[in-house]
Amino acid sequence: MAKTGGTKLKILMCTSEAVPFAKTGGLADAVSSLSLALARLGHEVKIVMPRYYGINRDKLKRMEGALGVPMAGGEEWCSAYTTDLPSGPSVGPSNGSKKPVKVYFIEHEGFFGRDGIYGSPFEPDFLDNPRRFAFFCRSCFQLCRKIGWYPDILHAHDWPAALAPVFLRHGEKYGGYNESGETGSFATTASILTIHNLGYQGIYSKDAFFYTGLGWDVFYQAGFDDWNMMNLLKAGINSADKINTVSPSYARETLSQEGGFRLDGPLRYRSEDYTGILNGVDIEVWNPATDRYLPAPYSIKDLSGKVKAKKALQRRYGLPEASKVPLIGMICRLTEQKGVGELFGPSYGSAFSICLDMNLQFVFLGAGEAWAEHEIGSLSSRLSNFKAQIGYNEELSHLIEGGADFFLMPSRYEPCGLNQMYSLAYGTIPIVRNTGGLADTVQNYNQKTGEGTGFMFDYLSPNSIYDTVGWAVWAWYNRRKDIEAMRLRGMEQDFSWKKSALQYTELYRKAMGT
Repeated sequence: MAKTGGTKLKILMCTSEAVPFAKTGGLADAVSSLSLALARLGHEVKIVMPRYYGINRDKLKRMEGALGVPMAGGEEWCSAYTTDLPSGPSVGPSNGSKKPVKVYFIEHEGFFGRDGIYGSPFEPDFLDNPRRFAFFCRSCFQLCRKIGWYPDILHAHDWPAALAPVFLRHGEKYGGYNESGETGSFATTASILTIHNLGYQGIYSKDAFFYTGLGWDVFYQAGFDDWNMMNLLKAGINSADKINTVSPSYARETLSQEGGFRLDGPLRYRSEDYTGILNGVDIEVWNPATDRYLPAPYSIKDLSGKVKAKKALQRRYGLPEASKVPLIGMICRLTEQKGVGELFGPSYGSAFSICLDMNLQFVFLGAGEAWAEHEIGSLSSRLSNFKAQIGYNEELSHLIEGGADFFLMPSRYEPCGLNQMYSLAYGTIPIVRNTGGLADTVQNYNQKTGEGTGFMFDYLSPNSIYDTVGWAVWAWYNRRKDIEAMRLRGMEQDFSWKKSALQYTELYRKAMGT
């Protein structure tokens, strides 16, 4: 049975993604990095996730015996695999004892033996997702029983794992048997639900609810009901002991009607249990002093490597090697959330106007909505100072962060954001909208004092993006001392995961009542 005493905790991460195994966005990075940071504090951390078709099981260790998962109408049988999370040079407390983060994979060919995590190009949102992830969440408890390990904290991430706190509160705390026949193995387990993006909630037909095996009384007690549909994230919000999201500003924004995506009411109701904890950066991967993707390392004491990175980036994109011309970089998914309609649409003030009117260079990396990809390709062919690569490339991502002078993020909303923190660490000045995690990590430039770490705007429109980029370019040509001071000030910031891990530990203890 889980114990509430002691200084170290047993933590189970229930997630649909984790790097390097499966990733669609920042969720995967956050889960793995947080798990490693918690392990370095001495906690015992395990991750459980589905084994999707794209995860090579030949590199995993298969656990003996099948795993029976009780669902409505009987049991689903599955297999489980395990491995250690790649950890870099040091995991565990400073006394030298190591507790590697174990990753467990639930294999069910019917649910996860297919291309895609949540959908495919032919079926963007799998119709059986509520069944897939209901089964996955219930399997987390059966896995714990199988290995005889019961967590102090069940930490669920986003809507695919949101049913885990529901199962815990409305059943697992009060029943079931461990291998010794002892009842109530999860009786002292507390649950945390982290919302990485409130725009994705897991809303499906309530016809799929029967598969959970929960009674219809729970459907209404847990607040699944959502305009005659069922909302998995909403039920998780109502059932978890504590809730958090990935930045303090985003937590405040989600309590408003504008930023709450219709869940502002349940979040306001749980406001005493709701907080924002800023994500961190994996400094073993994103560090200009050790980055293997850069042509030369650099640091706050010697920025000569950044000059080389800029030249290499210009060559990579076929731009003139003009050191005195400011180079703007951008890496993003081409979705409405990222402000791509305002930046790449037909209005005056868009990227076309920016590149036509200003003496700068602009490089882009990313993929997404077809219209945006088409427009970006057109701009790249028509403009000599705008170049793009459609798709994703890890090496090129690092080179853009190292070689660009500015990094543009005109997000409509941004729960946390990582690229602005990468940019600050690499001496690349962010140009961002004043929202969510961007507001928590970037300090706006003060033209009178020279203070700040980036350039910010409030209202999202083509004109505001145009004006703020113009402001940054003006400062580049007219206030170079301020620009260089901003570079160094940004590189001094500490966005490592240790601070976040300590805040999560405090949240865990509050959830446990200790």
